[in-house]
Amino acid sequence: MNQDYIQPDNWSIIEEGFNPEKVKSSESLFSIGNGAMGQRANFEEKYSGPTFQGSYIAGVYYPDKTRVGWWKNGYPEYFAKVLNAPSWIGINVVINNEQLDLFACKKVENFRRELNMQEGWLSRSFIATLQNNTVIKVDSKRFLSLELDEVGAIQYSITPINSNVEISLSPFIDAGITNEDSNWDDAFWNISNLVVKDNQAFIEAQTMKTDFHTCTFMQSECFINNNSITLQAEVNKTEKEISFTYAESINKGETFTIHKIGGYAVDRNHHKKELINAAKQVLHKATELGYEGLLNQQKQAWSKIWEMADITIEGDVYAQQGIRFNIFQLNQTYLGKDATLNIGPKGFTGEKYGGSTYWDTEAYCIPFYMATKDQNVARTLLEYRYNHLDRAIENAEKLGFTNGAALYPMVTMNGEECHNEWEITFEEIHRNGAIAFAIYNYYRYTGDYSYIPEKGLEVLIGIARFWHQRANFSKNHNKYVILGVTGPNEYENNVNNNFYTNYLAKWCIDYAAKNISKLKDEYASDFERIMAKTNLSEEEVLKWKQVSDNIYFPYSKEENVYLQQDGFLDKELITVADLDKSQRPINQKWSWDRILRSPYIKQADVLQGLYFFEDDFSIEALERHFDFYEPFTVHESSLSPCVHSIQAAKLDRMEQAYTFYLRTSRLDLDDYNYEVEEGLHITSMAGTWMSIVEGFGGMRVKDDTLSFTPKIPKEWKGYSFKINFRGTIIKVYKNQKECKFYNESEKEIKLYVNNTEISLPPSQLVEA
Repeated sequence: MNQDYIQPDNWSIIEEGFNPEKVKSSESLFSIGNGAMGQRANFEEKYSGPTFQGSYIAGVYYPDKTRVGWWKNGYPEYFAKVLNAPSWIGINVVINNEQLDLFACKKVENFRRELNMQEGWLSRSFIATLQNNTVIKVDSKRFLSLELDEVGAIQYSITPINSNVEISLSPFIDAGITNEDSNWDDAFWNISNLVVKDNQAFIEAQTMKTDFHTCTFMQSECFINNNSITLQAEVNKTEKEISFTYAESINKGETFTIHKIGGYAVDRNHHKKELINAAKQVLHKATELGYEGLLNQQKQAWSKIWEMADITIEGDVYAQQGIRFNIFQLNQTYLGKDATLNIGPKGFTGEKYGGSTYWDTEAYCIPFYMATKDQNVARTLLEYRYNHLDRAIENAEKLGFTNGAALYPMVTMNGEECHNEWEITFEEIHRNGAIAFAIYNYYRYTGDYSYIPEKGLEVLIGIARFWHQRANFSKNHNKYVILGVTGPNEYENNVNNNFYTNYLAKWCIDYAAKNISKLKDEYASDFERIMAKTNLSEEEVLKWKQVSDNIYFPYSKEENVYLQQDGFLDKELITVADLDKSQRPINQKWSWDRILRSPYIKQADVLQGLYFFEDDFSIEALERHFDFYEPFTVHESSLSPCVHSIQAAKLDRMEQAYTFYLRTSRLDLDDYNYEVEEGLHITSMAGTWMSIVEGFGGMRVKDDTLSFTPKIPKEWKGYSFKINFRGTIIKVYKNQKECKFYNESEKEIKLYVNNTEISLPPSQLVEA
């Protein structure tokens, strides 16, 4: 744990006391979003201290040219940047001719920041003593509307404490924005039009290269003591910025407030020549509702989300705060409304990692959205990959693959690979397996097979072709091998026969072949269409099967475990417990050379395979592998603790499961990996949800039936969660003495609880 300044609270993230050293971390932790846009928790007023400016529009990106020492065939031409968009939140504040800047104030007292997750808003309050000895109290609250997802709203109030003052408030929109992580310091935005009309301002700008057109807009209204006043604004317009200045004399104890509505109209939703008109229309809707109307609408929208998605934990406020923070951020990032969008690892909280889509979506996020929304949201995520199948085939062709073999990108915005580290781009091919597994997982959970004949089988065929071509026959092993890869554990690059990768390859081929056979028997017209479209023959499938039936898995008879890869036992096997704590995290303290030669595991690798395919392995096998690998795991990937928590719970090691749960749920809140100022780990937050539902709740789908093996940490009095399983809403409640199930739907459902079948009638509570 690197920090502990976030106050414990069941429903809010709270910071008390102003510390400039924590500003960038808090800008990440208090980020807000609504699926269509998001922003770091930058101050509205000027701040001259260390800060990381960040406003983001979903789906808008820039292809920053890759920066490498020498080019490689097949190398991506660009590294996609999640673009820092024009900012609309700014309000310059001048009091008695001095600009408010918390970094420059004589004194800042009673500073409090709150992210209210239950209602979906961010607030900040403080008392500041300026250099001119004026003392003021400031209260602000802002949110990004879930209902009108092109707009956000700010209420910003100033109350002079020790004297009458002259206050000028200058709301502004600013398109002169740059990315912190630009490779070549290119200009990403071209500003084409600045328009002021009545009390409204608009800046039209488009991205270089990708040519996304945007209109950033604002409108404001002023109040004294909650009474609306009309002030003549002084308009200032530069090449990149528009500001309105409202000046007023305010008596001691009076409150001067501004309501600012702002946001973006984007050509992803409107014609690029109609963006100002679209902005005017949404401003009209927003101002008709007013700030309070928008806020009430926001509270209702979040109440509806929490009604389904909430997980309650009794008796452990840190655990409760952690899971709600994770669920809140997931819903701020993606709501399933737009089929062209996906879930970026940092969401709207930072620029690191570039692109919007990683294998995290399929491996970690789909289960969360399937169970807390409905199957249409998950199906939309699967269709996102189907729509990129042609690009995946192109990506494979660039690397020398043929015949419709598909390699999905490690990082993408539009289906094209845009990651700029060779060991990831060329070697971390396990991502292909996660995409196939998600198709299987969707069918297993929803029972909706229709996706596979309609779209999914084409994806499975492309992936199976890739694995068939990627393997080669080894006379030495008399088996097929897969050489030169990087598994999920990125602390080992360019290895041979990574167990997880090889197991995925076998499974993907077998699963594709199984579904081809099923379509031939049961969906004849789809079978014929797909065979013709893909030019697939039954002879080719038999060649795939030669690989899957004879693939090599490195194994140690001495340790009785599958090895991460060939040569793992050649490493100096010093456990993490014997590693000097001053050397952690090793990714910030060690050279890459030293990391690669070490036995240390960034995230679950072999154990990830045993998690995905747990039915293929006995509980004794899981225990052996867990005991062998966990001591070498540093958990410096956000995706590691959740898998370990689930597996520790399955092994009935509740103390370990609880420790891993806290680490995954509070990874960012407590900044375990010393990097939260760069942004949050959004996709791993779905793993946190899984660590409760699949870990402590023991939820699985077995033999087409929902199954639970509920357990509870000793630190908790009780916990509850809801899931949507095939249209039936089930609430699970577990305490230290009993477990209860409630069917909120109108049809009876059968469950297995601790391997015993129970019947759950509609609208009834059943103890099991």
